[in-house]
Amino acid sequence: MEDLAGLTGLLYEIGLLKRYKRTGWLVAGVREPESIAEHSFRTAIIAAVLAAMEGADPQRAAFLSLFHDTQETRTTDIPYLGKRYLQVAPNEQVTADQVRNVPSAVADVIKGAVDEYETKTSLEAVCARDADKLDCLMQAIEYRDQGHQNMQSWIDTSVAALATETGKRLAEEVQRTGSLEWLAHALNGGSARSS
Repeated sequence: MEDLAGLTGLLYEIGLLKRYKRTGWLVAGVREPESIAEHSFRTAIIAAVLAAMEGADPQRAAFLSLFHDTQETRTTDIPYLGKRYLQVAPNEQVTADQVRNVPSAVADVIKGAVDEYETKTSLEAVCARDADKLDCLMQAIEYRDQGHQNMQSWIDTSVAALATETGKRLAEEVQRTGSLEWLAHALNGGSARSS
């Protein structure tokens, strides 16, 4: 069963994302930054929420988010500064290589998800891309709240890249709300303030 051997290899490869760190945070001075998998998890949750609020399919948006950085098992997470000096293969090409030896039904689903995300051909893809930026925004605020000082450029570029109205409104609220404010509300039995 060569297809299952290839699929098993892909699943092991995807597991690397649990160990690979997001390198931009290293540049910002975070010694133990989140992994790519940790980033992708919250991104998928945010994508589902944005899609629901934008009238898109939350499940599809979350699905697209799960695959948006899977190429980094092969390219790693290259910081923006490094990208100025490197030619990186397009994500669609990396994905095609990754799924070359898996069952065609699986390969088609994964390639389709990556292509849709990269080309922004659906509202779900736009929500997934906004979710990627919102997770980066939230992570920057969390790191800032933990004492890291070099976060403003990540905050600014994340906010500037947002496309959906819901994403923009959520970004405003994220910036007004402390990263642990939810905990005080939960401990006091209250609810979070609303905008």
